[in-house]
Amino acid sequence: MPRPLYPTRRRVLHSAALAAGTLAAPAALWSTAARAQAAWPSQPVKLMIAFPPGGPTDMTMRVLADNASKLIGQQVIVENRPGAGGTLPAQQLLSAAPDGHTLAQIPLGVFRLPYTTRITWDPVKDLTYILGVTGYAFGVVVPADGPIKTWADFVAYAKANPGKLAYGSTGVLTSPHLTMEDIAQRLGLQLNHIPYKGSADLMQSILGGQIMAAADSTGFAPHVASGKLRVLNTWGAQRLAKFPDVPTLTELGIPLVQASPYGIGGPKGMAPALVQRIHDAFKQAMQMPNHVEALARFDQQLMPMNPAEYTRFAEETFQREKALVEKLGLAKPN
Repeated sequence: MPRPLYPTRRRVLHSAALAAGTLAAPAALWSTAARAQAAWPSQPVKLMIAFPPGGPTDMTMRVLADNASKLIGQQVIVENRPGAGGTLPAQQLLSAAPDGHTLAQIPLGVFRLPYTTRITWDPVKDLTYILGVTGYAFGVVVPADGPIKTWADFVAYAKANPGKLAYGSTGVLTSPHLTMEDIAQRLGLQLNHIPYKGSADLMQSILGGQIMAAADSTGFAPHVASGKLRVLNTWGAQRLAKFPDVPTLTELGIPLVQASPYGIGGPKGMAPALVQRIHDAFKQAMQMPNHVEALARFDQQLMPMNPAEYTRFAEETFQREKALVEKLGLAKPN
């Protein structure tokens, strides 16, 4: 008996059911993402930062968090996670739910970690990059009543006393540490690096006479204004308005500019719509006058990056930092 030209009613109904199921799957995924976006924030948001209380990062990020709290209707709680070169907040994201309630500052040190330490995760692929916020203005300071008055004095002392000039930074493999080691390598200096957990501890040490110099962001400015510290150089592309008489590294013949941009990231797997919602809220918060003024106190400027731009920055920085770590001989052994 020949087969019918048209399918039976049962087969038509079965095909329709399969088609409906196929269409329902993306719709279900979309509704899950939409619910996550609509529910955010359903509880307080934790924002982890990489440095201790009292320093420039802590002080400016708390203003940003307070602004964001008012905009989103839930408290943004700043949690300090200092140590490990500023990488602890990012590592905490690896075990956090991708629901937007756990966020972290992502300092430049995160991109160096795989080259200096054996880890099982990828800083680019295993994090979600949400928003670029700002960067730092760095410099080198010494006690105002000490023997070093200029950068030339610093270099001369270091050359005459190999390994004896002790300088402090905000931690091993942070931008101040690596930049100082880069400078030392270029000039043929042997310095004694002393790491601290953050700017507050570092300033206490140099003011107390435990170290001869400090490489840090310009949280040292009040101590310069009070006459306790002296600035030898700054690391931006131009001189800082706050220190118009202080030369940049490039003016001193060292072709380096360091601003160490940072921003806010989240766990891997966040829904794009949720990422955009968080980006929009925090971008509005960071552009508010009180946050811009807080940054200006530490000679910082807004460096906004949207999720796509920040992700591209992460990818490019990851490769750049590899070259720097290898150049300084700090890469982990194979």
